[in-house]
Amino acid sequence: MVTPVALYLVYDSGSRPKPGEISLAHNGILFLDELAEFDRKALDVLREPLETGRISISRAARQAEFPARFQLVAAMNPCPQGYDCDLGPHCRCTPEQRRRHRGRISAPLLDRIDLSIEVPRLPRDVLMDPGPPPESTEQVRSRVAACRDRQLARQGKLNAALSGREAEGICTLAPAHQQLLETAMDRFRLSARAYHRILRVARTLADMDGAPRIEAHHLMEALSYRAMDRWRASEA
Repeated sequence: MVTPVALYLVYDSGSRPKPGEISLAHNGILFLDELAEFDRKALDVLREPLETGRISISRAARQAEFPARFQLVAAMNPCPQGYDCDLGPHCRCTPEQRRRHRGRISAPLLDRIDLSIEVPRLPRDVLMDPGPPPESTEQVRSRVAACRDRQLARQGKLNAALSGREAEGICTLAPAHQQLLETAMDRFRLSARAYHRILRVARTLADMDGAPRIEAHHLMEALSYRAMDRWRASEA
């Protein structure tokens, strides 16, 4: 189990802070498997660096600041049972057990996660016969590079780096699409932080398509990547 201290710093014999896991992942990926099994205090340590890209450590005699701009990737089971669970007939967990399991991840941390999706169990026939091969890495890389170029040409930074005010100015929606987003905000009780993150994701999806503006299907897809918000709203 990763403790809060191990996540952001370690101490040597002289009590001097050194970079921990999130600073070692700077400009890279921090992957946390079985996210709900981490101590909640350890997970909440991630909130500051996910927002600012830095981590500040204050102790009685010393203060230190480390870079921590990383991409967080995490995986978790939908309930405590885990194995053989598809939230269907095989699941033996009670609704209360599921709520406690998912409740180990705080709402403020969820707000800082742009994409959360459910990965259902694949049917046996699909698993054994996956069909035609997917896009190659080179093809995907080319599309992503073109998307990045569009963002840099338009605003001089990536969509992920847009402030809330900048996102409102650049990720504009048609009136009907704005109403759709407002309805989703009310239904799933989304925060202002989630609102801006949805706008940035929708703008990125439009950039991937080379579209000049955010269309309805871009916004709908961005909203579909809020699976954990839907869980939270359904259990409230």
